[in-house]
Amino acid sequence: MNFLNKMERKFGKYAIPNLSLYLILGYILGYAMQFINPAIVDFLTLNPYLILHGQIWRLVTWIIIPPSRLDLLTIVMLMFYYSVGTNLERTWGTFYYNVYLLMGMFFTIIGSFLIMGISYIPGVRSYERVILYGTETYFLLVARSFSTYFINMSIFLGFAATFPDVQVLLMFIIPIKVKWMGIAYAVLLGIQFLQSDIVGKIVIGASLLNFVLFFMMTRSGIGMRISPRQVKRRHDYSREVKRAKPASVAKHKCAICGKNSEDNPEAEFRFCSKCNGNYEYCQDHLFTHTHVK
Repeated sequence: MNFLNKMERKFGKYAIPNLSLYLILGYILGYAMQFINPAIVDFLTLNPYLILHGQIWRLVTWIIIPPSRLDLLTIVMLMFYYSVGTNLERTWGTFYYNVYLLMGMFFTIIGSFLIMGISYIPGVRSYERVILYGTETYFLLVARSFSTYFINMSIFLGFAATFPDVQVLLMFIIPIKVKWMGIAYAVLLGIQFLQSDIVGKIVIGASLLNFVLFFMMTRSGIGMRISPRQVKRRHDYSREVKRAKPASVAKHKCAICGKNSEDNPEAEFRFCSKCNGNYEYCQDHLFTHTHVK
């Protein structure tokens, strides 16, 4: 058994079911806090400089910072991501879905500290900005770049890789397969990555590294017993078999009146030893039927 399978057997019972719902609820809390006091967000951000100065709650609280301002489009997108995440959890299993999201969050935290380390290297542009703005101010600005936006994108990319042929309505009108949307998003992210400075590259790369590693692991057989796409194929095959399976045949059925044990569980049925063949009769016709010769 590989490492993740062993981890699932050992810690699978601690996996958090319906994790997508908790993320949405976290966003709702974040929006409420922003509404009460917009400045409070700066006390929640993933700021490595302040974390090293004792504000360790930031390792967790950055997760509830909403990825964008609240409007109708944001509400629709959050509902979409909830649906996508729920389907992934059902397909992969709660443990693997937890691992996928936690990997994205973990790499994002590592990325924030990597940015901090690079910012102290002379000659790097971020080092020049540290000198210009001051250490605390600079990392206050950088910390605002970290949110779960790209982690949400990794959820969608994971869905597109697992269910490539599922159709959705683009702009609520145009039917399109998810795989084409996934490719379009990947291209846009690639362009954004190339156009960003070192900080932007680390923010994007760290948040999406879980997608790359997870599917590399599953492709090579490491991590999951079978790949997400194989899980879906098995699920679809099982569903089609159940759909094509003929109606259950009653265990006992009277050859005269058609009474069966499924509809009449209290009835008694017997085979007739004098009939030529396997003919079964209910208690009303066992002794009154004409024997088959």
